[in-house]
Amino acid sequence: MAHCVFMHKSDSVYDDIPAERYQFPKAYLSRAQQCVGDWIVYLEPVRSSSRGYSAIARVEAIVPDPDVNDRYRALIKQGTYLPFSPTVPKRVAGELVERDCPNQQWAVRPLSDPDFNRIVELGLPDDELLPREGEDLAADRVHELQVPFEIERTIIQSLVSRPFRDRAFRRAVLDAYDARCAVTGWKLINGGGRAEVHAAHIKPVEYGGPDSVQNGIALSGTAHWMFDRGLIGFADNLDIMVSRHVNDRSGIEAIINATGKAQVPVALSERPHPAFLGWHREHCFKD
Repeated sequence: MAHCVFMHKSDSVYDDIPAERYQFPKAYLSRAQQCVGDWIVYLEPVRSSSRGYSAIARVEAIVPDPDVNDRYRALIKQGTYLPFSPTVPKRVAGELVERDCPNQQWAVRPLSDPDFNRIVELGLPDDELLPREGEDLAADRVHELQVPFEIERTIIQSLVSRPFRDRAFRRAVLDAYDARCAVTGWKLINGGGRAEVHAAHIKPVEYGGPDSVQNGIALSGTAHWMFDRGLIGFADNLDIMVSRHVNDRSGIEAIINATGKAQVPVALSERPHPAFLGWHREHCFKD
């Protein structure tokens, strides 16, 4: 087993859902097979909107793609995908974060333990202050790149810890949405500088939903309550849907932002994925 980097573009021709699967050509098979059972890091290419290391996940298996000849899928182990926020840049304080790979042009490539540890330390939260305006956590940790270190086994174990994952998921979703409710358009910050909006899973974790920004949406407390109970939902084009079963339709429509659409991030990699929106409509929304 070994760590790997998987390069992923949100507008890629490959059939990827990073929290569930990663599609790649046969040419990368031997390198990808090394990471089965181990953790990988996703990298958005420098010319894309995210420009950096964006998430971590654990590969459960490599299988032939059922739809395309000479392509394969890396299947992501359920409950392991976790986004970084902010995205970890390729360089911090002028130094490469990934230092040991001989060819950083490979879309699938090995990742050394020191490089893996460094990226994870920069990408995941280590405190409870999530989120506060003006934070730059990556910059706060620049000094950690100057000295050798290892991630302890307890830290690796925390990657599947629910409280740790909830904090990381909340930070990633609220950063993507600028702490603004997708339904109302409100951005409420309390006196302590903490955002009042919730990070909601579209497909709940208990039903196999991943901790991916594409499976998340920022909602005010009231909008979150209605969403979880199927009183509101979202079409694939992001139109906000109101259930026929609500007892105060005019009241709900009064708090929906003027566009009638969910206000979501510009980056495709951070927008709700139609697969998760469709799951919510089928299993939760009261049509």
